[in-house]
Amino acid sequence: MSKKALFVNALTFARVPLIFLWAGFAVWQELDAACGGRDAPSLMLAVLASLGMLLSGLTDLWDGRLARQWGVVSTLGKMADPLMDKVFYLVAFPVLVWHAAHSGAGELQTLSLLGLTILYLLRDTWVTFLRSVGTMYGADVGAMWLGKVRTALSFPGAGWIYVYLCFRWFDFVRVDNTLVNVVWPTSVLFVEAILAVLTLVSLVTYTRAYMPYLKRALERKENL
Repeated sequence: MSKKALFVNALTFARVPLIFLWAGFAVWQELDAACGGRDAPSLMLAVLASLGMLLSGLTDLWDGRLARQWGVVSTLGKMADPLMDKVFYLVAFPVLVWHAAHSGAGELQTLSLLGLTILYLLRDTWVTFLRSVGTMYGADVGAMWLGKVRTALSFPGAGWIYVYLCFRWFDFVRVDNTLVNVVWPTSVLFVEAILAVLTLVSLVTYTRAYMPYLKRALERKENL
């Protein structure tokens, strides 16, 4: 394996420790604020957490681009990239649900995040199954464009939700101001709604694309 291929694969797998870095600092920041009885978060912990989220997102942006530019696209990369994305979802969204519940963001925000998290996990589990079936018949298991769009928006979307929860912008609802009463909370719910719609459409798109392979698998008779 060439050095360029090694670098691209390392960039892909770096998404995992970076998102765990975000999770660690995000939880530490919330517990630190709660134990200290402070409304404002620790700026240093919030910045370190945000940096982990940012770098994790950048690995998704650059690994595929560099692989195509350097001509080192591989089956391993096509399989590893969506797997690393799933690790991101498995870590980021449950932590955001905990963050919302722990910080007192409100029942609506917590339930919205919980629903989005369940939807993400169900969709990715189903798509993983479809890809497994597709590999039995030599299908191209690379990510579809809609899946790439969803993933690309998931990183900044999760980051925006984290910043909202981290700095407790929901506390400003007590202030008589349209920006803090309406714009901020609505923007977060809007981001979550967009991610939910993309996830549902992506689920349907993948199902339709892999349906021929699924039918072949259902009709296949195994020798017992």
